[in-house]
Amino acid sequence: MSTNVSFRVAELGDSHEIMRALRLLAESIGVPEHLECTKGDLEAAGFGSRREFTVMLAELDDKIAGMSLYFPIFSTWMGKAGMYIQDLFVHQEFRDHGIGEKLLRHVARTACCDGYHYLRLTVDNGNDAGARFYHRHGFEALNNETSYGLYGTAFEEFAGGKGKIRSCDYADP
Repeated sequence: MSTNVSFRVAELGDSHEIMRALRLLAESIGVPEHLECTKGDLEAAGFGSRREFTVMLAELDDKIAGMSLYFPIFSTWMGKAGMYIQDLFVHQEFRDHGIGEKLLRHVARTACCDGYHYLRLTVDNGNDAGARFYHRHGFEALNNETSYGLYGTAFEEFAGGKGKIRSCDYADP
């Protein structure tokens, strides 16, 4: 197996491979039931008229070896834009070839060249190997923050109730 890794931005036709990687990632951290995303969701959000994210693919010997899904964010504290890495995954048969590091560095270089100033990500609780990987490459745990989420019915109710908001032209309560 060669060690010459190439990179490319995913296209619509790669949706199946991206979903496969996401399923394997969810299984590897022991939460396959948490993956609700479908191939249709990926295609609509990543390859539709409003692209919500980018996926960078790493290829080795003409096979997809890994992927990183990321999107822009902004820090009001720093006054600068960065990239948020939602997922980084390397297929089992390609691990121990440095592909994860090469992929992460390629995304960082791409972000830097596009005018972004930092990378940010989270590591799932219990993903000790992932945490060690990021620490090894200089990422620091942010102990000054706790992530919170508002999802599903709670989000819909907070936003005004599912079906109650007919357009984005509404008055705040």
